[in-house]
Amino acid sequence: MSTVTREQTVVDSVEKRLYIGGEWRDARGGGTLEVEDPATAEPLCEVADGTPEDALDALAAAHETQREWAAVPPIERGEILRRAFEKIMQRQEELALLMTLEMGKPLAESRAEIAYAAEFFRWFSGEATRIEGYYKVAGNGAGRVLTMKQPVGPSILITPWNFPMAMGTRKIGPAVAAGCTMVVKPAKQTPLSMLALAQILEESGLPGGVLNVITSSSSGAVMEPLIKDPRARKLSFTGSTEVGRVLIAQAADQVLKVSMELGGNAPFLIFEDADLDAAVEGALLAKMRNIGEACTSANRFHVAGAVADEFAEKLARRMGELKVGRGTEEDVKVGPLIDDSQRSKVDELVRDALSKGATAVVGGERLDGAGYFYKPTVLAGVPDDARVLREEIFGPVAPITAFESEEEAVARANDTEYGLVAYVYTRDFKRAMRVIEGLETGMVGLNQGMVSNAGAPFGGVKQSGIGREGGHEGVEEFLETKYVAVNMD
Repeated sequence: MSTVTREQTVVDSVEKRLYIGGEWRDARGGGTLEVEDPATAEPLCEVADGTPEDALDALAAAHETQREWAAVPPIERGEILRRAFEKIMQRQEELALLMTLEMGKPLAESRAEIAYAAEFFRWFSGEATRIEGYYKVAGNGAGRVLTMKQPVGPSILITPWNFPMAMGTRKIGPAVAAGCTMVVKPAKQTPLSMLALAQILEESGLPGGVLNVITSSSSGAVMEPLIKDPRARKLSFTGSTEVGRVLIAQAADQVLKVSMELGGNAPFLIFEDADLDAAVEGALLAKMRNIGEACTSANRFHVAGAVADEFAEKLARRMGELKVGRGTEEDVKVGPLIDDSQRSKVDELVRDALSKGATAVVGGERLDGAGYFYKPTVLAGVPDDARVLREEIFGPVAPITAFESEEEAVARANDTEYGLVAYVYTRDFKRAMRVIEGLETGMVGLNQGMVSNAGAPFGGVKQSGIGREGGHEGVEEFLETKYVAVNMD
C-alpha cells in the first residue's frame, strides 16, 4: 500500500461528525471546518463545525445522563477505561500517523504520545476503585464524622492542539473514573485525534451521553454559553494563560469548579558542577520534545558563567544535527510548527533577541518551501530585556544567559509570572535541594529533561494554573466531598 493511500485511509477511518448523546451527527446548518496538514499547508479533510446550539445539545445530553452514570459501579467504569487503553495500544500506529498528519510532530514522537495518552486510561482505571471517604469520632466524642466523595457533575473539557490525545485522556480518564459526564471541545487545528478517541471509547462500552464531543472553529462562541449554563459544574482547560483568565472570569458566574493548566516559561538551570554532556541531552529533550511546542518546554537556559560557552557550543552542535522535515519522513526529528501564525511569533521573538545583541550560534530563521518549518535555534548572550526570555516561545529556540551565583540563578528562574516547571542540573545534592525548595514552580526535573508521568500530579503555581492532572490528585479534581454529622446520643 502506498504512503499516500495509507495516510488517506487513516484519515478516512475517523468519524468527522459531532458526537452527542451517543450519536454521530452533522452540525446544525451543516457547517464544516477544514483540517490542515502543517507540513504541507494543504487540507487533510473537513469535520463538522459545531454551533452554540450544538454545544447546548451536548450539555443537555451530559446533564440527562449524569445521575445514571454516577450510579455505575466504580469497577465497571474502570473496566471501560482499561478496554480503551488496550484498544489505543492496538491501534498505536494508525493513531500516531493521524496525529502526525494533523499536528506535525515526527512519527516517533506521535507513537510516544499515544502510549502516554493510553497510560492515563490505565492509571485512572485503577483510581476508579480507590475513591475513598472516611469515618471518625468527633473531637468532643459526642458524634461521628462521615465523609464521602461524589462526582462533581457535568464537566466541560477544553483540550489543546499540541498534545491532542494525551491532553484528552488526562481529562477524560479521571472524569470517567469519578463518574462525571462530559462535553469535550478539542482545538480546531487537531480535532481528528479526539474524534478517534471518542470512537474508541464508544467501542469500549462507554454509554451514550457520558462523553460528548463538539468540534468547532469558534471556541469562544461555543464555550461561553456552556460555561454560563447552570447545568455545568466543572471546567477543565489546557491552553494559554491569556485564554485561561477569560475562562476563569466566565466560570465565576456559576461558581464552577475549575482546573487550569496554563502557560509556562520553564527555566533550565545548569550549575558548574553538572555533568555537561548529560545536561545537553536533557536540554534537547526539554527543549525539542514536540518541536518545542509544549508548556513544559525549557524556555530559558540559565547556565553558570564558567560553562556557559561550552554548553552553548555543545547544544548548538546537537541542535544543528537534527533533521527537519515532514513528520512521516524517515529520521526526521523536527516537524513543522502548527501554523503560520505560530511560526511568525517564533521568528519575531528571535529577531527581537538578535536586534538587542544576542548571537545565533545555530539556526535563527525559517525554512523555505511548503509547510511551517523553523530551524532549530540556539541563541547565546541573550540580554535581559529580550522578549524571548519573558514570553512562552512554543518553538525550537533555546536562549542562553549566564549567572554567577546560586542565588542569582534562583532569582532569574523565579523572575516570571509563570510557575509550571523548572529543570535543574547539578551533582551537588544539598545544592539541588536548596534550589528546588527556592523555585516557584509546581514541578521540577532534577537531572532529567522530562517530568510528564500519568501517575504524578501535573500542574503549576502562579499564573501557570490551578489544580493538578494525573496522579491520585487528578481524580480529586472531579469529586466533591460530602460531610455527614452523625448524632450518637
